[in-house]
Amino acid sequence: MTDFNQEQDMEIEALEAILMDEFKEIHPGESGLNTSSRCFQIKVVAQDDDTDGPITNPAQLALIFSHTERYPDEPPLLNLKSLQGIHVEDLRILKEKLLQEASENLGMAMIYTLVTSAKEWLSDRFCQDSVDGSTEVEEAAKDDIVIPHGEPVTVETFLAWRERFEAELALERAKLMPESVLTAPKEKKLSGRQWFESGRAKGVAAVNEESDLEDEEDIDFDEDDFEDDDEEDMLEHYLAEKSDSSAHSSRRAS
Repeated sequence: MTDFNQEQDMEIEALEAILMDEFKEIHPGESGLNTSSRCFQIKVVAQDDDTDGPITNPAQLALIFSHTERYPDEPPLLNLKSLQGIHVEDLRILKEKLLQEASENLGMAMIYTLVTSAKEWLSDRFCQDSVDGSTEVEEAAKDDIVIPHGEPVTVETFLAWRERFEAELALERAKLMPESVLTAPKEKKLSGRQWFESGRAKGVAAVNEESDLEDEEDIDFDEDDFEDDDEEDMLEHYLAEKSDSSAHSSRRAS
């Protein structure tokens, strides 16, 4: 004959040793169960499979149970209370799940098995939501970040910028230049005819007359002293001067 009381006492001792502070005895009036027998409460929090201890999660519940006279050959009395972050509907769903498991484990001590199942359910139900919520928060934070975008550089925008830059640079240089330089009139260029009539060409001819060692001497002209449209006049005067110079040299030789 099975000694149910002995098996129940042995299970209570094992739960106290394993769960320690998470396990405690409560008054039957606090349990919400319709019984006057001893009642116990186990604090259940989500469990991460990759760690040995509970993870940070606001969802916590209290699994309350009491042994019946024929436990474990019949299910225990069960009740669930939210300690933090669990809705009544979630508690109802979990309680139905635990009662189903209890009926499947009749004949053996099952309270620790039910606690483990509750932890796994919390992890699946609330830890996944927490991860998704963190992801949503991170995505929202990324959306709030404003990345500055400047004007794209193209050939047209670069040329326009360079033109403005050079204009500003020229303006700054003009501010640094003496006023006398900015207001001074530009030197007027002489035409070919004006150059010859000014006497500069006659001075060249006189030099040629005084030189007895050279029969011919080229005359160098500065391009900046003439304008392009006076080149023909300059050539005519040059040929005339050369002709007079040759005639004078012949008379001296005779």
